[in-house]
Amino acid sequence: MIKSAGPLVEDQGNSSEVIDIDGITAMDTAGAWLIRRFMTQRRARGREITLAGGDPQMRELINALPERVEAPEQVASSRGLFERVFDPVGRLTVGLWEDAVAMMFVLGSAVRGAQTKLGRGAGVSPASVINQLDHMGVRAVPIIVLMSFLIGAIIAQQGAFQLRYFGAEVFVVDLVGILQLREIGVLLTAIMIAGRSGSAITAEIGSMKMREEIDALKVIGLNPIGVLVFPRLVALTIALPLLTIVANFAALYGAAVVAWAYSGITFEVFITRLHDAVDYSTLATGMIKAPFMALIIGIIAAVEGMKVGGSAESLGRHVTASVVKSIFVVILVDGLFAMFYAAIDF
Repeated sequence: MIKSAGPLVEDQGNSSEVIDIDGITAMDTAGAWLIRRFMTQRRARGREITLAGGDPQMRELINALPERVEAPEQVASSRGLFERVFDPVGRLTVGLWEDAVAMMFVLGSAVRGAQTKLGRGAGVSPASVINQLDHMGVRAVPIIVLMSFLIGAIIAQQGAFQLRYFGAEVFVVDLVGILQLREIGVLLTAIMIAGRSGSAITAEIGSMKMREEIDALKVIGLNPIGVLVFPRLVALTIALPLLTIVANFAALYGAAVVAWAYSGITFEVFITRLHDAVDYSTLATGMIKAPFMALIIGIIAAVEGMKVGGSAESLGRHVTASVVKSIFVVILVDGLFAMFYAAIDF
């Protein structure tokens, strides 16, 4: 309530006004700021404002507020073109280096000791490895078989469709056999495992990091790498080559079905032609890649899981990063192997 010697009209001669807050029972900062702003506006018009009544704490809060809040100065960006262009590149380079160091640390810790206790020689229980094999290998068989069957069928159909113009449909067996055994089989299986098992590893380790279970393992003297990461790396290294073999069989079967239905190539002809087209080196070129890709997927997934902060947003972001990075590095490694095989004529 405002008390004045006369009405609050600017053209009046009264210059003294009293703001009585005696009827206010509670006040927060927003209310105090409204009163303070009103007092500042009246004083700017030449009025003499007096605050009366109310709780002393309320008056103290109102008087403690500044008369005006200055807007922060807009600092003009002084970054030059060179800095604006190369700053993101530098940050990306540093991030890649930190990821590489973290991956080497995880790999080194796993190789240095599968022991679960720091400084002790206790080995990892085989039960944990078998459990991870069940999750990453056995339960992934249906989706791997279905995907590979369809991929083999599609390659056979498209290959036969194109080779039909040259009267060489029988060579679709060579196409499917060499492409599947050398490249497609292990690559697509690794991509599927990266999306399925890699994301699961990151989510599991990230959830443990959020609930501070990893810190608890360190407190009781256990090695988190040996307890959490090593069994998963072993399981992935075993499961991915086996899943690649399953994928190759499924893809070749799908190709044989399509070749028989689309081009009239019987199963006997398909098997005979496949035996002539591929040899052990063709199979070996694909299988050699599998353990390396498994290690890459497991290490990247573990590193991203260790980076998770305390929020669900952080968990989702690192799970996504784990899948994207794993797929990118797997494809990159596949290309490096292809160049290496070409260089040694293998």
